[in-house]
Amino acid sequence: MSLYTDYLNEIETRKEQGLNPKPIDDGALVEELIAQIRDTGNAHRDDSLNYLIYNTLPGTTSAAGVKAKFLKEIILGQAEVPEISTGFAFELLSHMKGGPSVEVLLDLALGEDAAVAEQAAEVLKTQVFLYEADTDRLKQAYAAGNGIAKDILESYAQAEFFTKLPDIDEQIDVVTYVAAEGDISTDLLSPGNQAHSRSDRELHGKCLISEKAQQEIEALKLQHPGKRVMLVAEKGTMGVGSSRMSGVNNVALWTGKKASPYVPFVNIAPVVAGTNGISPIFLTTVGVTGGIGLDLKNWVKKTDSDGNPILNNDGNPILEQKYSVETGTVLSINTKTKKLCSAETGEELADVSSAFTPQKVEFMKAGGSYAIVFGKKLQSFAAETLGVEPAPVFAPSKVVSHVGQGLTAVEKIFNKNAVGVAGDTVLHAGSDARVKVNIVGSQDTTGLMTAQELESMAATVISPTVDGAYQSGCHTASVWDLKAQANIPKLMKFMNKFGLITARDPKGVYHSMTDVIHKVLNDITVDDWDITIGGDSHTRMSKGVAFGADSGTVALALATGEATMPIPESVKVTFKGRMKDHMDFRDVVHATQAQMLQQHGDNVFQGRVIEVHIGTLLADQAFTFTDWTAEMKAKASICISNDDTLVGSLELAKSRIQVMIDKGMDNEAGTLQGLIDKADKRIAEIKSGENPALAPDGNAKYFAEVVVDLDAIDEPMIADPDVNNADVSKRYTHDTIRPVSYYGGDKKVDLGFVGSCMVHKGDMKIVAQMLKNLEKKSGKVAFNAPLVVAAPTYNIIDELKEEGDWEILQRYSGFEFDDLMPKSKARTEYENILYLERPGCNLCMGNQEKAAKGDTVLATSTRLFQGRVVEDSADKKGESLLASTPVVVLSAILGRTPSMDEYKSAVEGIDLTKFAPPLEKPAGARSVHF
Repeated sequence: MSLYTDYLNEIETRKEQGLNPKPIDDGALVEELIAQIRDTGNAHRDDSLNYLIYNTLPGTTSAAGVKAKFLKEIILGQAEVPEISTGFAFELLSHMKGGPSVEVLLDLALGEDAAVAEQAAEVLKTQVFLYEADTDRLKQAYAAGNGIAKDILESYAQAEFFTKLPDIDEQIDVVTYVAAEGDISTDLLSPGNQAHSRSDRELHGKCLISEKAQQEIEALKLQHPGKRVMLVAEKGTMGVGSSRMSGVNNVALWTGKKASPYVPFVNIAPVVAGTNGISPIFLTTVGVTGGIGLDLKNWVKKTDSDGNPILNNDGNPILEQKYSVETGTVLSINTKTKKLCSAETGEELADVSSAFTPQKVEFMKAGGSYAIVFGKKLQSFAAETLGVEPAPVFAPSKVVSHVGQGLTAVEKIFNKNAVGVAGDTVLHAGSDARVKVNIVGSQDTTGLMTAQELESMAATVISPTVDGAYQSGCHTASVWDLKAQANIPKLMKFMNKFGLITARDPKGVYHSMTDVIHKVLNDITVDDWDITIGGDSHTRMSKGVAFGADSGTVALALATGEATMPIPESVKVTFKGRMKDHMDFRDVVHATQAQMLQQHGDNVFQGRVIEVHIGTLLADQAFTFTDWTAEMKAKASICISNDDTLVGSLELAKSRIQVMIDKGMDNEAGTLQGLIDKADKRIAEIKSGENPALAPDGNAKYFAEVVVDLDAIDEPMIADPDVNNADVSKRYTHDTIRPVSYYGGDKKVDLGFVGSCMVHKGDMKIVAQMLKNLEKKSGKVAFNAPLVVAAPTYNIIDELKEEGDWEILQRYSGFEFDDLMPKSKARTEYENILYLERPGCNLCMGNQEKAAKGDTVLATSTRLFQGRVVEDSADKKGESLLASTPVVVLSAILGRTPSMDEYKSAVEGIDLTKFAPPLEKPAGARSVHF
């Protein structure tokens, strides 16, 4: 059968699912379409023409390459298609976003046909996705005296690709749709268990919220023509949990604007809002599409005559409504005055100026942030080539510089990595910064979208300024099903060719690594001054500063080696007192959230960098804190380490990178060896005193400071989703932190999970030590609930095998993963045994494995969102409580939460993860499990 016949069969299958024909990315199929278009008597000619024009993906797909070549033939008169005039061919090229289309336009603009060259030049002036090979051609042609090349460069230097775009509307009318009350996780917008379909935008769009919600949104659009539907998180924050480009894509698909008439199912510019605004990393993703994110502030704390918040019986502030945003409310956004108003009365309801900064308005005008990033680079290139100053078109980067004020750690990192800033300019928080990115991570359930983004922005190779980049396989590690088999090898092949270190070798030379991406990135970050961008909210390294990002921002970092963002404010976290012997460091992490709320009332971490002074913990253990900061709604986190501890962390990182090299994972560019060399250089700087471990200045300014009292932490702490709270806005947050005694030693636990990125090697040793301890006391260990254990990396398993701990885990396991025969189906029923699962995300991700519906799960992971780890049953809400490794293990053995006496007895003599606050002068103390 021909590819076209296969495509027709696929179309029929999709029709049964209520789907349109899938967008075409295969050049061989486009070749068949063109052959049928050339054949004027072909029965499939009209459909083939339609698919070529309206259903072929742009960018660097092989389909785009074939389409661009055919359009060039039409323009040059070498092919005749009555339905595609020369002008229409140029229009189609203008919507193809670079790569082959720009190559064709340059061929035409620099060719011998003057009339064609002028037309091509006019189209080129609208394009921004030009790479070095493209700009080199223009530069060479200009140097050779080509007038067209000069004309194009002059246009670029004036940034006409931006200035000639229409301004955003002064008034935007919206009609509200309340998606949920309380924080809205991106899982609601793009469920993790539907990750396999994210690159098929129309199919994936069917998982937005619910079918009922989709129908209600469509009804609102019919009732309010000309108005945009605004998705609202009532009494909560929109987009918590992850950046989730697929979530923004889904919202845009249902409520946004079509990006191009010739590119199917790519919508932009959604309007989203929340009572408490938008989660920081999700807001970045909204900007990628030129969307609008509003902080509504429509509920405020009720205060007494002295201005103090009035509390309810639970000790929470009572909220009162300033104005209603119930579904169907019509509002008006004035983009000039930056006010949200009632459409009915014109009354000003809220100041929304934070949504309309000059930079964000530029994103909206250009249809997204990519066009601005590439446009600025293109303008700079053109001005430099012509020897002129670039026209002052774009909003100047905001510079905040306070004379005499010191720098926080994140301010220091941004200043060191800043691009395009005068050498003597000191940037403080609030400054807009364009910075070099050192490390980039792509994970496997968003990687297919990242690959699409790279193709759409016509990128073909990783930026040479990136020190290291990794494509993981951890989110699809649990179950090697047909969906994973179809998607992951294709992803690994693309990323490997692009220049990343990949978890799977497309050629099958090295063993497949399903290691958790965050742990790998933590190992390959080898400088405390580095900036990391990763396609996941838990990209939060304990060396340098790391930002979780959407798949598009990851693509941008891979292609350009840069990122652009304001320098965030910081909150300083220090510790006092002494950890009690029976406590684990995870309890300190939970207590930090609880004590912060006690000290400040509001979550001062939200949207800011947490600078945690945790200098005596190795990067492995410190990562437990930085990882959790995603759930604290922080923008990022930074660990301030002692010199000796940082050196120890870098030595450990080197050893693990060497293992990756020994397994055959390095590439021709020697990326992994380069990271070892970089680590050696940094270690030498620290030891010589030339450049000690990163630390803030003594006179740095912080938004707030939190002092965690270790003496006040006497019991293991549990983060509880509080699924039955009468106030639905209080459910499924990470703010309800309770001591284990709250549960009275009798809360039934249906399943325990030790795994995800929140555990380190020491946690795995704790599991083994507890089993030995309990065996010694009772003769044997019987599980009253299943215990699922998933080590974060193979390196850790190898180290546990060498040290004898893995043998203990094997002895007690009723199931052990086998890489030669990975599971092809998700587990749906669990026995009361220990399961040793493949390294990877496992239950924490919720896209493959889940607990039984309605279960109460106690886990070391980070996710307690509704439906993530466990779904509701008909008669009971599923709940995922989060705790330390010893609490989880003991609860699985008991089948319930333990009493304090049971807990203390079980951990007696066990080497828990300990932490001692660093002294004012680094003491060089080493943590356990060093």
